[in-house]
Amino acid sequence: MSTEDLQNPLHMNNAWLKPLEAVAALLLVVIFTLLLGGVVSRYVFAYPIIWIDEVVSLSFLWFAMIGTAIAMHRNEHLRLTLFQDMLPPRLKDFVQAFGLVAIAAFLLGMMPHAIEYVKDEMMVRTPAMDLPNGYRVGAIAFGLLSMLAIIVVYAVKSTKYIDLAISVLIVGGVTAACAYFSPQLQQLGTINLFFFLVVFGVVCLLAGVPIAFCFGIGALSYLAFSTQTPLMVIVGRMDEGMSSLILISVPIFVLLGCILDITGMGKAIVDFLASLLGHVRAGMSYVLLGSLFIVSGISGSKVSDMATVAPALFPEMKRRGHKPKEMIALLATGAAMADTVPPSIVMIVLGSVTGVSIAGLFQSGFVIAMVLLVMLVALARWKARLEDMSNVKKASMKVVGKFLLVASPALVLPFIIRSAVGGGVATATEVSTIAVLYAMIIGKVLYGGISRKQIYGMLVETAALSGAILLILGTASAMAWSIAQSGMIQGLSNIMTSLPGGWMTFMAVTMAVFLLFGCLLEGLPAILLLAPIMFPIAKKLGIHDIHYSMVVMAAMNIGLMMPPIGVGFYLACRIGGDSPDEVMGAIWPYILALLLGLIVIAYVPWLSIVALA
Repeated sequence: MSTEDLQNPLHMNNAWLKPLEAVAALLLVVIFTLLLGGVVSRYVFAYPIIWIDEVVSLSFLWFAMIGTAIAMHRNEHLRLTLFQDMLPPRLKDFVQAFGLVAIAAFLLGMMPHAIEYVKDEMMVRTPAMDLPNGYRVGAIAFGLLSMLAIIVVYAVKSTKYIDLAISVLIVGGVTAACAYFSPQLQQLGTINLFFFLVVFGVVCLLAGVPIAFCFGIGALSYLAFSTQTPLMVIVGRMDEGMSSLILISVPIFVLLGCILDITGMGKAIVDFLASLLGHVRAGMSYVLLGSLFIVSGISGSKVSDMATVAPALFPEMKRRGHKPKEMIALLATGAAMADTVPPSIVMIVLGSVTGVSIAGLFQSGFVIAMVLLVMLVALARWKARLEDMSNVKKASMKVVGKFLLVASPALVLPFIIRSAVGGGVATATEVSTIAVLYAMIIGKVLYGGISRKQIYGMLVETAALSGAILLILGTASAMAWSIAQSGMIQGLSNIMTSLPGGWMTFMAVTMAVFLLFGCLLEGLPAILLLAPIMFPIAKKLGIHDIHYSMVVMAAMNIGLMMPPIGVGFYLACRIGGDSPDEVMGAIWPYILALLLGLIVIAYVPWLSIVALA
């Protein structure tokens, strides 16, 4: 969709979506209440309630799929717009129409199989409540239908009919040709992976199709035209990819980030660090990096981190002579560093996809973030060697103590999260509910509270963002399954394990691959697409799974901030309010500092596993 659309919801009457938003908000409240109730009943009363997981699982899938529809309406599904933005207006309009038709074709192609999946699952009964599982998976068909309705209405209202007609002919013609030559395609073997998953996926990606749908289109077309696999498998893989109970912590931590922003808890942390370090040379750079490090342990979201820290610090940094492009460069790379600080949503998803211990990832992530932090701090100090400190006064201990008193309840929260999960006291899901309850109470008592309107807005916002994330997980799971079934992974594994240099060469390849895919696909899609391929190879080479996870995450986060493609780079520029052209030259020294840290992390395994001892 066009650049203008990225800044506005879909231009359509949203009255019929209001009930969906209300239902999504209610489902999130139900999920949170049941999870928290389960924690209390188990730890306080030693009485586990066995049906809670089933109700939460049912509610969660409906919440996720309704969230996908809300995200579609708001145009918040993650997509690559760089190519579209370079096109002349008339061609951009056509590409937009083509993207809409491609999405609609995927949704239409999936609907019969989603309905068939519901019918099959009606025969399956849940163990605790003896309910048909079809009640739960019906959410997938409902979500697909809702998104299709939104796309059709938007396409009719916002695009030229001639563009739509040509796009329908192109998509229909390609589909008919693939169906006609299907017997021949089935004889080509793994070559079809390149044709359907890479070519189709890249064309859709460049046309502005959301990444979740690019994955879905690739998997659907590959299985439909080059295999005999029943297409209901795709729905099953989407169900599996979106329904893990571990993933329930994703919307809870998203909600926690919203609370952090609205209550001002993040700003309290920033103010305290500014009073403590603001008087030293490069002090405000230290405060920015330290704030990102601490705040990320609460919100779990890079965007939330940057949006909290930048407005609080940038005015003072400008007053001290910091150039906007340097501030934004530090903000972007600081956010890349901080994404390995638990609770990172990407970390939770990585653990879910690969089976790596989330508690272990949380413990190791803190150390790895420190390595990257040291690199950025050293560079910031060198760049500030000529900073004018003549008019800067040191805050009195009374002022520092005042800010510490205000910030201390917020400062405690990230350590509660890390120690609870790392110490095995609670799971990531359980601790997320405790953290939200804590933040709500502290926010109400000490930070001005949250109005009912703000709470409702946070719930709906959480549904939209979570739906967009979880749909990527679902379609990427289908694509990963398709790749695994082709036999390509075994062949790639044989090549990788026979590379000269052993694990060290494989680490170099890993860094290059995840830097590249971090630029192109953002964090979650890159992990979901590549983790099933790369992690088994790493295990075969004897690389510790936590160590490898840290290398993957660090490389991916750095790639996310690398111009000219990295999505995070443009988000940082938008939050900082400066042109990407200006910031692009300033960010490279910081990127190089992170790359140096990445090399250290990759080739000194001790750093990743020392916290596990």
